[in-house]
Amino acid sequence: MLTFWQDYPEIQNQLAQVQHLMAARLKINNPEIQAALQKFASRGGKMVRPALFFLFAGLVLPDENLSEKFVKIAASLEMLHSATLIHDDIIDDSPLRRGLPSVEAQFGKDVAVYTGDFVYTIYFELLIETMNGTPFLARNANSMKKILQGELTQMQSTYDTDISVRKYLKAISGKTAELLSLSCLEGVYFAGGDLKMQRTARKIGRAIGLAFQIYDDILNFTVGLDEADKPILTDVRQGIYTLPLLLAKENAGAHFLPFLENPEQLTREECLQLADLVAKNGGITGALVIANRLTDKAMEAINQLPEGRNRTILAEITQKLLQRKY
Repeated sequence: MLTFWQDYPEIQNQLAQVQHLMAARLKINNPEIQAALQKFASRGGKMVRPALFFLFAGLVLPDENLSEKFVKIAASLEMLHSATLIHDDIIDDSPLRRGLPSVEAQFGKDVAVYTGDFVYTIYFELLIETMNGTPFLARNANSMKKILQGELTQMQSTYDTDISVRKYLKAISGKTAELLSLSCLEGVYFAGGDLKMQRTARKIGRAIGLAFQIYDDILNFTVGLDEADKPILTDVRQGIYTLPLLLAKENAGAHFLPFLENPEQLTREECLQLADLVAKNGGITGALVIANRLTDKAMEAINQLPEGRNRTILAEITQKLLQRKY
């Protein structure tokens, strides 16, 4: 676990503390929910949000001055992210999460709902323990609202063949970018950084979040197409039309309509045809242009941060996250 951070032992060690705290908090006297929590937690993940929190906090304070309070705030960010993932899988009826059965698929919808709800309660406890008397109780509430609004925007756009690029960007701004932006902002704020650095942190987090989601959406049309046992174009089959498809459809709309009439019924061969159509009509290259612009925007702002080890790590992991092929 945490192999993504193996070249950065200081961040890896901080994230290990977050994992330890989460394991201690995520305990409940219900065997099914406890089993679901353990299964979900054991799958790991990159823990990008708490890592960004620590990196930005370390720009202001030396790492040795980051107290238990910082571990709790970092854990709250991962708790919020985890709860939204569990609930997303319920809404999407997703069979997999990080390549393994989702909580819903393994334990059923009821257990999954209660598991996600329980994770939210721990998130709220951590906020109360660390943020009373600060404006960040309200800030977290506002971020939760934006995440929900992003989800609702996506839900309202499901199966909508006329969805605009602007509406797509509004959805991912809430769904993905908001929490990354909050992670960066909280790191600077709780370490005592000034307003200028706080604004820069928010901007960097938002750019990384938008680019991260666009790259994910590009990979949905490019990765695993030659693996017969792997589900492909899962978003399209759920009626979720993302940036590569939207840009390609702008160039050759009529060719796409037959694929989008009943996308949930697309065969594997039809999915491969659609992926090829998206690539041939500029969907992949167009989406990459936008993702690269956002990456450049993030890098430009990162280069304005105080020099040092944390800025170097931020620059390196931003490139890794936003130029990946997995």
